[in-house]
Amino acid sequence: MAKKTTKKAQKVKIAPCCPIPPYPGEREKGKESLVKVAAIQMEPEIANREKNVNESLRLIKEAVKKGVKLAILPELCNTGYIYNSRQEAFACAEPVPDGPTSKAWMKAAKDGDIYICAGITEREENRLYNTVAVFGPEGFLGRYRKTHLWNEEKMWFTPGDVGYPVFELPFGKIGCRICYDGWFPEITRIYMAQGVDIVCDSTNWVIVPGIQTPEKPAAAYTAQALSLMSSMYTICADRIGVERGCTYLGNSCIIDPAGNFVAGPASFDKPEVVVAEINVMAARYKHWSEFNNPLTDRRTDLYDNLLGYRPPEKK
Repeated sequence: MAKKTTKKAQKVKIAPCCPIPPYPGEREKGKESLVKVAAIQMEPEIANREKNVNESLRLIKEAVKKGVKLAILPELCNTGYIYNSRQEAFACAEPVPDGPTSKAWMKAAKDGDIYICAGITEREENRLYNTVAVFGPEGFLGRYRKTHLWNEEKMWFTPGDVGYPVFELPFGKIGCRICYDGWFPEITRIYMAQGVDIVCDSTNWVIVPGIQTPEKPAAAYTAQALSLMSSMYTICADRIGVERGCTYLGNSCIIDPAGNFVAGPASFDKPEVVVAEINVMAARYKHWSEFNNPLTDRRTDLYDNLLGYRPPEKK
């Protein structure tokens, strides 16, 4: 009877790869700029501005008690999101920074020694904007107006016209985006080119069967990818609840420059203040190897098509 022969398992040799920079928190030892940040998750009620603002102030105070210095609130959190008409949207809108909501948030920022980025329905003359207003202890710092309008937003709002402003705070530079803006990586790249450390994303993510659920928050995963590709922190503040038949995702989160969740994702149905202490210096190291930096490796000489340019046809 022939003897059975058993083959010894061969050890697989793994070829050495190029050295990868260490985890962002370890990239610049001894160079730390630590700050506590928060994504505030809440449930606005459509057209009930007083109730919504009071709830936002309560949650801001909770963040202040936790030592937070930068708090992000959801998109249109002072009014709710799904309007039935342009008339209803106008009735909910107010000027920035002279309206009552702005004044309340400005006072909260001063009293709490905190910076606040909050979504608001803004009115300027006969135009409405889906806006994030930025406040600090020193007062009103500026605004970002949503540039990529989603679905029926186009019936009420004017597309943003202030570009992508950068706000320089004592601990670092921030830039804002709003919900559907996150589907356009160009915005994140623009902020990266301007030296932004933290992208502040005020959102109204919704549940989309087959695409996005509380168990699979695709929008949060997209934010992770953008953070990783641009080596920046991202703070995503989403809302919760059901509004006129639309169910919101929640899952507010804070993401580091390596694309990791450092806080959250939060629940899909509870108000929360999601807090993390971050090292802003980690966002200032862009190298992925000795020879690779996604900021300087860009081929801007080849990106004309991205800007809508088409070369003239050859005759």
